[in-house]
Amino acid sequence: MRVISTVQNMLVGLGAIYLGACTTPEHIRENANIRIDQCGYLSQLPKIALVDSNIHNFAIIDANGQIVLTGKPEAAQYYAEAGKKYRKIDFTEITKVGTYTLVANDTAFSFPINITDDAYTQIAAAALKAFYYNRSGASLSAQYAGEWAREGGHADTCVVVHKSAASTLRPTGTIISSPRGWYDGNDYNKYIVSSGISTYTLMLAATIYDLQAIKTHVGIPETGNFIPDIWNETLYNLRWMLTMQDPTDGGVYHKLTTLATDSILMPNECKQQRYVVGKTTAATLDFVATMAYASRNITKYDHANEHKQLTDSCIRAAKRAYTWAEQHANKTFANPSDVSTPEYADEHLADEWFWAATEMWLATGDNRYVEKMKKNNPVQLTVPSWRDVATLGYYSMLTEHRMPPTFRAKTTLLQLADSLLTQSAISPIKISMSNYQPNSNSTMANIGMLKLIAYKATDEPRYFNSALDDLHYLLGRNPLSMCFVTGFGANSPHNIHHSISVADTVTAPIPGLLCSGPSIVSVTDSTNSKQYPALSYTDAANNASSNGTSITLNAPLVFMLWGIGTL
Repeated sequence: MRVISTVQNMLVGLGAIYLGACTTPEHIRENANIRIDQCGYLSQLPKIALVDSNIHNFAIIDANGQIVLTGKPEAAQYYAEAGKKYRKIDFTEITKVGTYTLVANDTAFSFPINITDDAYTQIAAAALKAFYYNRSGASLSAQYAGEWAREGGHADTCVVVHKSAASTLRPTGTIISSPRGWYDGNDYNKYIVSSGISTYTLMLAATIYDLQAIKTHVGIPETGNFIPDIWNETLYNLRWMLTMQDPTDGGVYHKLTTLATDSILMPNECKQQRYVVGKTTAATLDFVATMAYASRNITKYDHANEHKQLTDSCIRAAKRAYTWAEQHANKTFANPSDVSTPEYADEHLADEWFWAATEMWLATGDNRYVEKMKKNNPVQLTVPSWRDVATLGYYSMLTEHRMPPTFRAKTTLLQLADSLLTQSAISPIKISMSNYQPNSNSTMANIGMLKLIAYKATDEPRYFNSALDDLHYLLGRNPLSMCFVTGFGANSPHNIHHSISVADTVTAPIPGLLCSGPSIVSVTDSTNSKQYPALSYTDAANNASSNGTSITLNAPLVFMLWGIGTL
């Protein structure tokens, strides 16, 4: 590659035309052939674009039409998941802040390329604020929600104990109060197993990254109370989780839900009775782990010590729940015959036992938890998901620099991180994901999060740069040339499968929501999903399999955006 100081008249002319109309719908198909991070690139870090195999030369021009770089793409590589070959264009050497355009074969133009020192500040704030838009029981005023202001719904102050959740002192039909919390995503129900990993992920981000960066205000009612907004938002859900514990025996309800999924209505229009349903070992252990972690970290940014009482409540609740789990070591969940909302069922509980025992040992120092850790320690770590949480225990040990003598948390986690880097190195599109299961974007975000944890443990740039590749994928450098976060990029989802975004009167979806992504299971494109799963995506509100939303999607996205933006 070489830097050129002269301007080729043809490219300048084409560039002027392009810069005036680059984001109109008729240009999307043409622009999509050049796959970039549509939110931007950090000026001092690697910058890669993906183009089709028929692209043989390129030029990059700045906002003034000046050519700053020309060259040839790397050799084409076949990506079986998309059924085509791609070539990489490396423009890392451009470090000057500004807006650029990549011109391929002298005819095809990219979406605008923004090179900046704060490429992810706005999207990081939006990804976190998406949780605010999903608050249950809250009225969102125009002051904070803008055009997405809405009336409150689901106060959940009169929730019925379902027969599946009954106990001696809380029998069937008992009325309880369980306010606050986040809607899970597509529906208006609240689930402990998805809340556990999501709440932990936000707390972990708030704990390990720089306070001044995390303290950036995102515009929620609590903003300005001298506590970082990432904690303000997380506590809204944590307080709900505490209400899901049966105070008479310590067990934790699996979910708070209607008997059947509501029609597409705004929250205040939903009138079905709400229930707490089931008590399970998985939900109880996820609760234990989340509360034990919270008890150690809530007050770290609370200089006035306003949350000391909450800290005490968390550890007491965790201990009681752990006792219940010991007495009900393998109580799994299946929907009762009269309930049809999502199950979040999990029959493999060793990972929950490991995570819960690890967090309790870190919180109390009591070695009785170590034996449970040893018994349930995974043979091999995996990328976390709501169904597989053992690796979260390793995150906590590694970031808190404490572990039992027999555990080698750093070595074990780095083995997984290194295997992911190996996959990325041979991938034609520089990702570590090997398949496109449902919620593939959650997998991708959790892969990036794991690499950032590895970077925190080692200071080795290769982990950070690979996590950056995962973020680039989510924000547009993918076979679909789609920025998968609503409201950002030149080509992002407009018809998200999200009840509020569908039911409200606003044309644009709520911003900052990461959609579930391409999937081998697609309700709208079954033939394509089987042959080319990387392309199996349709921007349709009824496409829950690849255009759905969830707190388990946004939480690792927030971690990645805050982590990459603050390091």
